[in-house]
Amino acid sequence: MTPTSGPDAEETGGMEPSAPAAIALAPTRTTFEASRTALGALILRDLIVLKKHFGEFVVRTVIQPFLLVFVFLYVFPKIGQGIGGSGGAGGHGAESHFATVLVPGVVAISIMFQGIQAVALQMSTEFGYTREIEDRVQAPCPIWLVAAAKVLSGAVQGLLAAVIVFPIAAVIHASGVQAHLSVHWPVVLTLIPLACVAMTSLGLLLGTTFEPRNIGLMFGFVVLPLTFLGGTYYQWTKLSPVTVGGFHWLQTIVLVNPLIYIAEGMRAGLTQATHMHLYVIYPVLLVFCVLFWTIGLRNFKRRVLV
Repeated sequence: MTPTSGPDAEETGGMEPSAPAAIALAPTRTTFEASRTALGALILRDLIVLKKHFGEFVVRTVIQPFLLVFVFLYVFPKIGQGIGGSGGAGGHGAESHFATVLVPGVVAISIMFQGIQAVALQMSTEFGYTREIEDRVQAPCPIWLVAAAKVLSGAVQGLLAAVIVFPIAAVIHASGVQAHLSVHWPVVLTLIPLACVAMTSLGLLLGTTFEPRNIGLMFGFVVLPLTFLGGTYYQWTKLSPVTVGGFHWLQTIVLVNPLIYIAEGMRAGLTQATHMHLYVIYPVLLVFCVLFWTIGLRNFKRRVLV
């Protein structure tokens, strides 16, 4: 800068103004735009990793549903093992009904497992010895968006799992045993995305609650009870005979299980079987989404800022 004189020199100390005004007025990205870009980049990164390991993803996704369908709908009828209740011992009627009930349950359980695996297991690793989470939270966005990216990318994986599993569950059956499906597309197209977000939000909660060294306890004390009490193998409406003193205790207790609403919703969307009312399923799943996300985000912030 060069010395100057005159009235302006007195105001500027005898020096010319340094930084051009154009630099200060240069357009910059807003916080919202920067956060949106960072969120998209985080999700894209997870999807690129998924693409590189897509074969492993498919095997991990189909193995459990395939075994469920294979054992219950193929092996049992072949060996004469009765399924489908008291009427299943004699003919294909009860077996066909059981197949119809099982297919939506298999799709529901696939969404749940994929949501937990895609978020909870990865998060336990990132919070563990790799400390990869420290790189993620350095992105130019709020901490909650980092958690949102995990939930949304996991939801995409859950959606892919449902698309992959449904043909397997619907096609594999024993001779004479067939699932009678009746697809209601408005229910299917709205329920599956909601279910995927609910389960990945649950994955966020579990992944930030259990320490990496205790991740096995998560499967023993959370995942297994959710699976067997989640309506995968039976309809919620059929639990009413399980009573104590006239109180339908099991039908009431399982209402705290989010998987029961997904399984019942999938039955509403894929079959004509009796099911829980849709005006109950959708609001309760939304409540579970908000609850899991709120607690999971609080735990996420606590773990990151420690």
